[in-house]
Amino acid sequence: MYVKKENVSQINFLASSRFQAFTTQVEQTGVTTNENGRKIVPAGTVYPANDATAKGILLHDVDVTNGSQAGSLIVEGYVIAERLPTAPTPEAKAAMQEIKYR
Repeated sequence: MYVKKENVSQINFLASSRFQAFTTQVEQTGVTTNENGRKIVPAGTVYPANDATAKGILLHDVDVTNGSQAGSLIVEGYVIAERLPTAPTPEAKAAMQEIKYR
């Protein structure tokens, strides 16, 4: 039996255990390949873009190496903006009205 050990490090950016998330299709367009040859959209990414088109924040990493995949998108709740991989722009914050920042 082969077992591959992987280290996963994901910073907790949630400020509260109460949040609302829905399933969304995460596309692979614009995602760069990492050092392991995988295309990973990290948790905490403002999706689909960090601008006025933002719909929410990804709850978990999504591997889109082999094409589009389902992901969990936070649309309501409290997050710690400093812990996100990229800070939301003012336009993205305005578009995601139900997400509050601490």
